[in-house]
Amino acid sequence: MRTALVLLLLLALAAVPGSLVPQQERQPAQAADFRRNNPDLSNVLDTLGVFNVFATPWFAAVYLLLFVSLAGCIVPRCGQYLRALRAHPPTAPRVLSRLPEHTYWIAPAADADDALRAAVDVLRGRRFRVAAGPGGDGWVAAEKGYLREAGNLVFHLALFGMLVALAIGNLFGTTGQKLILQGDGFTNTSTQYDDFTPGTLATGDDLEPFSFRLKSFHAAYQPTGPQRGTASAFEARISYTAAEGATPRDARVRVNEPLEVNGTKVFLVSHGYAPVVTVRDGKGDVAWKGPVAFLPQDNNLRSVGVVKAPDAVDAKGRPDQLGFTGLFLPTVQLDANGWVSTFPAPDDPVLVLTAYHGDLGMNSGIPQNVYQLDTERATQFRNADGTPYAKALRPGDRMTLPDGAGSLSFDGIRQWAGFQVARDPSNGTALWSSVAMGAGLCASLFVRRRRVWVRVRPHTGTDTSSGIEIEVAGLERGSSDRLGEEVGEIAAELRVRTLAACHDTSNSRTQERP
Repeated sequence: MRTALVLLLLLALAAVPGSLVPQQERQPAQAADFRRNNPDLSNVLDTLGVFNVFATPWFAAVYLLLFVSLAGCIVPRCGQYLRALRAHPPTAPRVLSRLPEHTYWIAPAADADDALRAAVDVLRGRRFRVAAGPGGDGWVAAEKGYLREAGNLVFHLALFGMLVALAIGNLFGTTGQKLILQGDGFTNTSTQYDDFTPGTLATGDDLEPFSFRLKSFHAAYQPTGPQRGTASAFEARISYTAAEGATPRDARVRVNEPLEVNGTKVFLVSHGYAPVVTVRDGKGDVAWKGPVAFLPQDNNLRSVGVVKAPDAVDAKGRPDQLGFTGLFLPTVQLDANGWVSTFPAPDDPVLVLTAYHGDLGMNSGIPQNVYQLDTERATQFRNADGTPYAKALRPGDRMTLPDGAGSLSFDGIRQWAGFQVARDPSNGTALWSSVAMGAGLCASLFVRRRRVWVRVRPHTGTDTSSGIEIEVAGLERGSSDRLGEEVGEIAAELRVRTLAACHDTSNSRTQERP
């Protein structure tokens, strides 16, 4: 047991780096930023495997050792418990007065066998397991509270089940992230995800064949007071089909209220804005048109993003890629710190952009991050005085590039929602293991394991009257004030039954007299 506790502590400590350091598989962008900001520390952490803690050999070693230790702890204790269930309560000690709770009285004209039978009835009535000794100088032993040890075993078995569930989830579960623009749809295939993380033994070939479309997104914020700008409601209204060819159904997905389709859950995890823009090249032709998702940077949804037009041409018809990068501000304010947003709702939206042209690396064949613009070999447009060319646009405004290179118009705003699609085949096991752990813990904490003995012997006083001595004593594993009350209640009930038996015997003898 001590070894299991130490290993459980080590497992908890080993999991701490996984919550402090971004994990490569689940947070690749954050992990890349951490490496870039902490290059020296990252080399050490990479050597230790901290960027992928839960797949490291040392974490697996602690995990497996905990499995073995729990098994070595549970199996023999289950055998001991079964033997204890089959065993009779232990014989009454010779000197009951030494026990923590003890009471004694003399029952004149009482029969020892009647008193022992009464003791058995009283204790069984209280659901004790009872064993009785011979008459004359007899005793009754009783025991209760076996559920305490059963609860302890159930807790550890459930803990074992929880570890199994975690292992199954990591091996066969899948998790993916998807940003969906209002009006767009998603099909549950691995190629549709922005970020897809399968379990160690899972593939993207057995995903549930469902799909959904984001019909609308609604967000509400506190307009005034100290909580101004705090979200009061997030709701995504979607239309989904549970299988190919199935009838579409409407649903609402809220925070902590996911949509579940055949064991796969769709969680609403983020949202933001997508400015709708039209990019025209130097010939005046549309080089790109549509909404572009900008990623929030703070609680007021000050967002950053890029617009790319890889197929643009300049005024002479030569290929000239166009790129724009900047900010979207739902409620704009320009202060000493620059462009800021003062409220997350689009009350006064502004799109602040600067522009580049040339080789943006979009035809190199190397995959690019859609939210970043590669400007290493590109040229930034500049004003006549040499300052970077930039412009703040409100819906309906147009940004005309220098030298007739093209233009960008800000046509409107759409919203987007970020979803996490997760399938964990161990959810049921984890749930019932948690319930069993709670029930077992309650039983081990609140059920009292105690023993009670009743001894009956002939009275050996100096007077010549007949009678018996009755002792009731109790012993509890642990300490509790309730044991004294319970022993007193048993003694009182036994005293009443003994007196009733004496009274019945006396009446019987009176009726038998001639």
